[in-house]
Amino acid sequence: MNAKLQAGFGDNVAIRSTEDTRAAGYAGLRGVVYGLTTPSVTGVEVIGEPVDDRALNVRFDDLGKDAWFATHLVELIDYNPGMEIRLEGVPVRWVRAADGSWLEESTLESGPAPPWWKFWKRR
Repeated sequence: MNAKLQAGFGDNVAIRSTEDTRAAGYAGLRGVVYGLTTPSVTGVEVIGEPVDDRALNVRFDDLGKDAWFATHLVELIDYNPGMEIRLEGVPVRWVRAADGSWLEESTLESGPAPPWWKFWKRR
């Protein structure tokens, strides 16, 4: 785990063991960052004191729930290489690389055009 790097969207993280995280039942658990917010604006309930007025939403699939944490309580494990994002109707997918960058890939199949592309031609 690397305490020097800040965790962000899609990253695999661990929750540090503190009085707050132990009391909430999350100390030592691993999850994936799903979001970032400014608690003073959004009013979300945050575990720990957000000293920089930022909080990370971490999803715990094993528990089937998520929670907001002060950023200093979330420790980066890795950038979740292989994670894939797709948007409906967009012929592209984004795949996370080991260095944290996103690789863009077309989802269009190559090869001959489908037969409907000639719909205006007469026989």
